[in-house]
Amino acid sequence: MATFVLVPGAWKGSWSFEAVVPLLERAGHTVHALTLTGLRPDDDSATVATAGLDTHADDVLRCLDRHSVTGATLVGHSYAGMVVAAAADRAEGRISRLVHLDAYVPRDGDSCWSSTNDHFREVFAAGAAATGYSVRPPDGGDPRRRPHPLAAFLQTIRLTGAVARVPRREFVYCSGWENRTPFAGLRARLQADPAWQVHDLPTGHDAMHEAPDAVAAILLADTDATATANTAADTTADTTATALPAA
Repeated sequence: MATFVLVPGAWKGSWSFEAVVPLLERAGHTVHALTLTGLRPDDDSATVATAGLDTHADDVLRCLDRHSVTGATLVGHSYAGMVVAAAADRAEGRISRLVHLDAYVPRDGDSCWSSTNDHFREVFAAGAAATGYSVRPPDGGDPRRRPHPLAAFLQTIRLTGAVARVPRREFVYCSGWENRTPFAGLRARLQADPAWQVHDLPTGHDAMHEAPDAVAAILLADTDATATANTAADTTADTTATALPAA
């Protein structure tokens, strides 16, 4: 069975996957849905002010360590595409699959700020005006959303190239908000890259709420084959370790 680590986008917590988690668990898989540092209800202003992209990547790595996870499927929504890419690059081969769910797919040196469009740069700037360190959520969304650390949007990502060795990399494009999406160009880029599989969903940005069954179906596709491959890799590693002389 697979292990999924689900990372929410800006302003959100683990609750953003509340409709998807039971579908994955019902299929027999292990699921860890995260709330990133600075987005937890009891985080104080100092925690929010000092949380950046590296902080959030470390949140994912701590989850892998805490639960002794290998062969994980990392799923990042929206902003969290930055997070899962950074975490996978540092996870020392513990990630078997990356799914960017209507999410940024950064290159080395990118930031969320540099990767997004003018609409969202205006949202970030206006939302940070009150404090200078946190970005209030846009009006009209789920009341559980919390101010997002501004530094996480601005920090550039540093990638060594290890993320490109993740065996399966997928991008899910949500086509139902084409008047504002920052991901249309990214979709075209990844469709031309044979290392990536691109899925289209006719939903708005929050596909997890609008179409949880469709999101779960994408995540569950070929999970048995992935689990078999991970088991074979673990067995090979164990056999190799046994054959090596003790240090």
